[in-house]
Amino acid sequence: MKHRNTVEFEVVGEYGLFADPITRVGGEKFTYQVPTYEALKGILQSIYWKPTLIWIIDEVRVMNPIQTETKGVRPIKYYSDKNDLSYYTYLKKCRYQVRAHFIWNENRPELEQDRNENKHHNIAKRMIERGGRRDIFLGTRECQGYVRPCVFGEGAGFYDRPDDRDYPMELSFGMMYHGITYADEAYSEETRGKMCVRLWQAVMRDGVISFLPPWECIHRPVREMEMKRFHEESGNFSIADEEGVM
Repeated sequence: MKHRNTVEFEVVGEYGLFADPITRVGGEKFTYQVPTYEALKGILQSIYWKPTLIWIIDEVRVMNPIQTETKGVRPIKYYSDKNDLSYYTYLKKCRYQVRAHFIWNENRPELEQDRNENKHHNIAKRMIERGGRRDIFLGTRECQGYVRPCVFGEGAGFYDRPDDRDYPMELSFGMMYHGITYADEAYSEETRGKMCVRLWQAVMRDGVISFLPPWECIHRPVREMEMKRFHEESGNFSIADEEGVM
């Protein structure tokens, strides 16, 4: 389903690391086979973000075959002169088409005057054409990525359905990490004033993963959390009531 403020782009990179949270505990990260909702949302926020809106990732299309590579790395130990040898498993030759749209952040009534759909939609499309406002990463900082405009569904993908098959090829990834809901983006009374983690059952059909919106996922509260507050000052929005920031 395409929304009026839909954006479409392609993101590519030599490597990606969308780490399974279970593997982060021991320090040796292992990537999911496909990008997570939160990682794609982070890419879009690097392209264009305002507290007035919330990006919703609708679909991702996996264009290249899923393949991994394990590397030996030496992570920095900030409180010691020594370091460890760890093994990180990355995705190789990443290429994805992404479709997304935005909704207004109803938790920000103080920014209601900034809810100009055409303005934000046009700026977002221009930023996609220019490669984003900030650096793009595929899951982690050492995996540099690049974005460019595309038409979602165009071009040949590795997992496209062959012409001689009339049924979809489904690949289930089981229960996956979907993302984190912060107090700033709460969507119900259960998530208000809290930080919650979201989980969902991920399924790829003919190379396309259609994401559930955050409010349809399984969510579990992690801790209490307060919103950051914004105010209007000389026509510009700035963080207010935050320690050390005026």
